[in-house]
Parts: sequence; C-alpha cells; structure tokens
Amino acid sequence: MRTRSWRPSSGGLARTVVAALAGVATALGFEPTHVWVLVPLAACALTLVCLDRTARSGFWLGAVYGTAFMLVLLPWVQVIGAYAWLPLAVAEGLFYGFAGLATTVVRRLPGWPLWAACSWVAVEAGRSLFPFGGFPWGRLAFAAEDTPVANAFAYVGAPGTTFLVALLGVTLAWGIVGVAHRPVRSVVGVAVAVGLVCAPAFLAFPQATPGQERPHARVAAVQGNVPGTGLEAFAERRAVLDNHVEATLALGRRVAARQTPRPDLVVWPENSSDIDPYTDPSARAAIGAAAQSVGAPLLMGAVVGDRANEGWHNRAIVWSTQGEPQAWYDKIHPVPFGEYIPLRGLLAPRIPALAQIPSDMIRGTRPGVLEVGPARAGVLMCFEVAYDGLVRDVVRGGADLIVVPTNNATYTGTGQVEQQFAMSRLRAIETDRWVVVASTNGISGIVAPDGSVVARAPERVQAVLERTLPLTTRTTPAVTMGAWPELAVSTVSLVSVLVGLLIGYRRRPRTRTQE
Repeated sequence: MRTRSWRPSSGGLARTVVAALAGVATALGFEPTHVWVLVPLAACALTLVCLDRTARSGFWLGAVYGTAFMLVLLPWVQVIGAYAWLPLAVAEGLFYGFAGLATTVVRRLPGWPLWAACSWVAVEAGRSLFPFGGFPWGRLAFAAEDTPVANAFAYVGAPGTTFLVALLGVTLAWGIVGVAHRPVRSVVGVAVAVGLVCAPAFLAFPQATPGQERPHARVAAVQGNVPGTGLEAFAERRAVLDNHVEATLALGRRVAARQTPRPDLVVWPENSSDIDPYTDPSARAAIGAAAQSVGAPLLMGAVVGDRANEGWHNRAIVWSTQGEPQAWYDKIHPVPFGEYIPLRGLLAPRIPALAQIPSDMIRGTRPGVLEVGPARAGVLMCFEVAYDGLVRDVVRGGADLIVVPTNNATYTGTGQVEQQFAMSRLRAIETDRWVVVASTNGISGIVAPDGSVVARAPERVQAVLERTLPLTTRTTPAVTMGAWPELAVSTVSLVSVLVGLLIGYRRRPRTRTQE
C-alpha cells in the first residue's frame, strides 16, 4: 500500500508554487510587516520542496523563491521605475538558486542541515558583492531586530546571524522528514536549533565599564523635512536647505534662551543641501550661520559639483563654529540606478527614464571617520549601512559614534524607510555604539548599543532630536573577526556542494548498471 508523502506534491508545479509562497512569506518577515517567525518557516518550506530533487530542479525552486522574495520586499524600487524593480528582483532572486541547488546536493552528506544552512550565507555573500558592487538588502539577518537572535550581531555579525536563522529553518525541515522513524532524535535536533537561535537573547554584549568610555557628547539630529515626495522630493532645492537651516536656527534660539543644553555636535541628513556650498555663496552663508547659531560643529550632507555634468560627489562636510567647511567624507558606495547608472552606454539609449540621472557620482576612497567636536563620528551615508565592510572600517578607524545621514525622501511611504532603519538598529548592536540617524524627512532616530530606539522623529515633519551619548572605543567580536567567518562558511558551502555533486556522479553509473 502506498503511503502518503509529506511533500506538498510530487509534481513540479506544486513545488514551484510552494517555493514562491515561501519567498513571499520571507518578505513579510521584514519591515514594515515584520512577522519574523515567517523567515525560518519559509526557509523550512524551501528546504522541504528541494529535498530529493535533482540539482537543476533545486536551482529552479531556489530561484523562484528568491525572485518572489525580492519582488515583495522591494516594490519601493518602482519609485525609480519598473525598469529597475523587475530586473533587480530577478537578478537578486537568481542567487537563491544556489541555496536550492545546495540543499538538493548536500542531502547526500552526513550532517546535511549544517551544510544547507551554510549555503544561505554563501548566497548573501555573493549578493553583497555582485553585480555592480552588490546589493545586500534582504539578508535574513536584517529581519532580526526585536527578536531573540538580534544580539548575535555583536558576536558573529550579519553572516553568523543569517546562519543561525537558516539553520533553524533547515533543521525544522530535517525534523519533519525524520519524525516518523526517529521521533526523539528529530525533536532533540529541532530543540537544539531553537536554543541556538534564542540563546543570544540571554547573551547581550557586556556593558562598558567606566574606564572603557570616553567623555559623553551631546548630539542634535536635525530632520528638516522636504516639500515634495518621490522623484520630485528635491524639486525645490533651496527649500530643502532652508528647512534644515530654519530648524537649526530654532535650536540655536532655544540654546540661547537656556531652554536646552548646547549640543557638542549637530547632524544634518545626506543631501540636506542639494546646492554646492563650496560654489554657492548664499548656501555657504546659510549653513555657516546655522553652525554659528548653535555654537557647535555641524556635520551636514551636500551635493558637491553639478549633477548635470560628470564629477559630482555625495559629501558629508564638517562646518566649524566659525561657519567654515573643514573635514569631509565622500560616499564610497553609490546606489545603482539612483546615484549612478551601471552599463550607462548600453542602457541609457534604450531606457529614456535614465535621463533623470544624467551623470554618475564619483566614489570616495577612504573610510568616513571625522572629528566632530568631542566625537570621532563614523559616517555611513544612507545605503552604506547595509555593507559589512564599511561598518567595520569606520570602527577600526577609531569611530566612537556611528552617524547615518540619509535621504529617504524619494521613498517616503514605502517599506524602504523602515527596512533601512532596522539595519541601523542592528549595526548599533554589532558595533556596540550609539547610532544617530538623521533623515531629510524620516526616519530619524537615536539608537542605543543594544538596538533600542531612545528617540524617533515622526515622518514628514520638521524635528530635532537631542541626547547626551557616551562615546566608546570598544570592539565587538564581530568587528574583530571581520569577514573571515563569512569567507570560511561560504567556502564550506562550496566544498560541501562539490562533494555532494561528486557523490551523486559516482552513484549514477552504478544505478544504471543495476538497471
């Protein structure tokens, strides 16, 4: 008598549908919905449909999962245009084909859930590098805020956190497959995986002792607000600058009236001046007056150069209390199709909408560590908060405070805003530093080293957030180890897949002979 299979169907269509639904569920585990439990459950579902399949079928199912995941996670890219959203989702989704393929292949190996979980880390490592410098958005680790596994960031960073989440999902699938003939072993294995994911909740990185902290700094983050939305958010360039000047002058008046303490530094968002303050006398005077009014150095974001010509920079500039520009940092990692056009010569003639970005941003060449008052601010501009290497570089460069000047005005009202803010919260845990996020129109916030939000401004309003923050130079294990764990786990994944393929290849002739 034929027993009923645990699989959704032996047919390819049913498996494809399940893989797509798992991708959708994974996206719902991220902000703004953030039903986190769906993330490991979706990894479990993908694992189940990939088991006992061919490598080719596994790749297909993984790619379907990944494409559905990215389509639902990234609809905000449509603000730029469907020409960017659809190809991006498909290109990123194809990487997950490797996770599906790996699952089918390593099933032949002892301890296969470990090797299958490694493949998720390898997928995200590849996505973070290729193409065009990588796109790390949607790493499983970036859904971990406010969950038991979040504290793992301080010890194993984003790659290790992804591994733990994937291991939970894959082990659950292993338990489901084996529960009929090895119930105790299956339950114990799943319980161990759950324990590993929950353990970080009880292992918060130890608080700094008094001798490990430098003096405190009073920080003010300004959200000036912008008059428009979407691609028209910066149509009134002068209004954007004036709004940030106005909010800072108001802060200066409160300081003068002793209604609030004088800040040690003031942070403006990325692109708070879309007018080059080096060449425009009125912009330069307005920014200088704002810095002078509060009597504190001002870290602000400006477009330097002309977007209509080659050679512009997305720059963070320190303005002195005398109202003069001093040290600066140029954004290292530009946003594809936002700050530069990959393959411009090929794509621009065929996609008229790309004319909205007539020239490419020039990349910076050094980490963004700037002396701003008593703080050494590690600057991660907007999109850069997603990149592990840039985060480590500013900490290793001596940053005792993380500052994220960001311009999310184009994506107002979309999930992009919440997703990026979640990354900032997790980077606070990873680096054991306070993180100050200053956005043009939200989300602006101040995040403690444990990832909690101590201040947050409402979106689409003018606001100033003020806090006195301790400055620390401690280094977490995640920062100390750097990229080596990710490289090691990815290597293990590739080796396990090769071994699995070799075993499958050696078994095939034997099976044919027996037939």
